[in-house]
Amino acid sequence: MLLKVGDLAKRCGLSVRMLHHYDTIGLLTPSARSDSGYRLYDKADVARLHKIQALRRFGMSLADVGAFLANPDIPFTTIVERQIAMLDQQITQASVLRDRLSRLHGQLVREEEPELTEWLTTLEWMTMYDKYLSQEERARAERMDADTARHARWAALVSTVQDAMNRQVPSRSSEAQALARQWMALLAQDAVLDPVLSAKLHKMHINEPALQERTGISLEMLDFIMEAANETKLAIYAKYLSAQELKFMRENFGKRANEWPTLIAEVRQHLANGTPAHAPAMQQLARHWIELFRSYAGDDPQTQAKVRLAMEQEPELSASPWMGPDLIAYVREAMEGLKAAA
Repeated sequence: MLLKVGDLAKRCGLSVRMLHHYDTIGLLTPSARSDSGYRLYDKADVARLHKIQALRRFGMSLADVGAFLANPDIPFTTIVERQIAMLDQQITQASVLRDRLSRLHGQLVREEEPELTEWLTTLEWMTMYDKYLSQEERARAERMDADTARHARWAALVSTVQDAMNRQVPSRSSEAQALARQWMALLAQDAVLDPVLSAKLHKMHINEPALQERTGISLEMLDFIMEAANETKLAIYAKYLSAQELKFMRENFGKRANEWPTLIAEVRQHLANGTPAHAPAMQQLARHWIELFRSYAGDDPQTQAKVRLAMEQEPELSASPWMGPDLIAYVREAMEGLKAAA
């Protein structure tokens, strides 16, 4: 028995849009398509969805769920330890929020009534910031958010991208790719100011629906931009790869794209903290980096060599708002450490 996406959505309590998103990021790819192109899910797909929902209820992000399902050898104790740490963080956040609400209550009692909407919005933002940022980083993020010129640039671009999506502009079109370049340019401006903070804010945006709603930057919009940016890169890779190699890359290039911002943010943080490249924490991140590279380059050493050559010869392939020569050199040093330890 095969289920259409709408039927599966009704039975599992998710929206059709969310199931489409799971497909886009490679978390749940339907096993078949109808003659009309509709997604069709079989028993194995439903079983995988059950695992996804169970892990999500456990508090895992989509990126972590994908990593766990892709690596069944990861000890479940590691997942439990991660969730305990998350709960500890949430307890701290709840305590901070309680203090802030107490101050708000005190103002109200003293009839120093603030604009409630403004207060609640501020609380929402600060609570989100607390999940991801240190106190110093939060202060810098709030200053960045207060930059009206920056806000205007982003608002204008988001509106333009949303219009393109409403018109169903293909991600392979020159219009979509031009928008992706503008998007990356704005991200790069933020990254120049503070690369670690910029990467963390991007991670926060992916994980926080309230932030997506406030900015108008939905996961679907991020997918659209990523697909358009990927098309630009795939056109470059086509000069170096065979038709079969390019086909594999096209099928897998964006499936684990949402894992990159989190990984880069963590590497950036270790680099900023002066963590040695051979330290266990960095070695683990280097393994994850290699795993993501292989997810779209494949396991054939010759193909991997072609991909690396393309990245060396084509600056646009290595261009990223959060990656610079310092970070790439740091990761390479960590990878060399892995080879030496093997």
